[in-house]
Amino acid sequence: MAETSGNGSAGSPGQEAVRKRRQRFRIFGIAVLTCAVGGGIYWLLTKNREATDDAFLEADIVQIAPQVGGVIAALNFTDNQRADRGQLLIAIDPRDYEVQLASANANLDIALALQQAAEADLSLTKATTVASIDEIHNLVEQTRHQVSEARQQADAAQADAVRTAADVKRYDDLLQGAVASRQRYEQAVADARAGTARWRAAQLAATAVEAQQAQAQARLQDALAAPQRVAQKEAQLANAKAQVEQARANLQAAANNLSYARIKAPQSGRMTKRTVNLGDVVQKNQVLAALVVDPPWVIANFKETQLTRMRPGQPVSISVDAFPGHAFRGHVDSIQAGTGARFSLLPPENATGNYVKVVQRIPVKIVFDDLADDMLHLLAPGMSVVPAVDVGAPPAAPKP
Repeated sequence: MAETSGNGSAGSPGQEAVRKRRQRFRIFGIAVLTCAVGGGIYWLLTKNREATDDAFLEADIVQIAPQVGGVIAALNFTDNQRADRGQLLIAIDPRDYEVQLASANANLDIALALQQAAEADLSLTKATTVASIDEIHNLVEQTRHQVSEARQQADAAQADAVRTAADVKRYDDLLQGAVASRQRYEQAVADARAGTARWRAAQLAATAVEAQQAQAQARLQDALAAPQRVAQKEAQLANAKAQVEQARANLQAAANNLSYARIKAPQSGRMTKRTVNLGDVVQKNQVLAALVVDPPWVIANFKETQLTRMRPGQPVSISVDAFPGHAFRGHVDSIQAGTGARFSLLPPENATGNYVKVVQRIPVKIVFDDLADDMLHLLAPGMSVVPAVDVGAPPAAPKP
């Protein structure tokens, strides 16, 4: 009995050790199987998922600056206030620009009046100088013949006057010798006086015809110079038209300056970085505020090894650190044509010195899908996000 008891007591510890060893093996096997199953499930869930925490929100930011200077007369926004497109943000005192507009309008009226005067002057010049040169040539030739004829008549009258004067002298001698009668002598004196008068009249007629000839010559010279005068008047009219166009341009510039006194929101968004107050005197191109334009987007800097299957249009789940309980949806918009380092201020020069390969990052633009207005007003540029791209999904067709 004692021996049997001894053997049983000796075998019991060994069996217990075997049992514990088998139990440990079973636990280890279950743990390995659990890890394998868990790893397989994780791999199945993440094999088509590319994520990065090197991602931030971006948005277009418009610098609000006036195109004219002046005193701020109205300020219709506060810090971080939402503004709709076309909303009046700032009004500059417009009185100086209203005066400039009135002056430019008056200058345009003056230029138009000068243009009308130049047009009338050109029409008058054409009407008074477009006479036929051939007609005037004929007139000049006609007056030349008239002058020749008048000179011949004057010469004939002169010869007749000389003859009658000689008759008077001859009849005077005959009267002294009692050969001729006094009546014949007196008749000779009368004929001499008449001949002298005819001579003077012929000379006056010849002078008058010569004056007509000079007038005809002047008209001919005037007609020959008509094209030059017309060209001069046309040049004056062109100058007047140019002054009208310049006055119109000045009027448009004055109207633009007056409109620039009212600064409106170019796009919808939120106002921030206000640096102006009511009554401030501002200068042209002075930055007064910034407008963060809706909607924002995500710039995610993925490793180049993550872009193998990434394509524009693939869906993206986005987690914003500021709103951890909210899930955002989006899609890949585009992939930058170059790494971030390549477009940095001092891009690396790998051809110099020792080279150590570093995995590069490439910015990827991700846009939101159907972003709600309440969240749109809360998202701001610079917020940290974690996007996860489903690289196994086919790219979605772009929305029209």
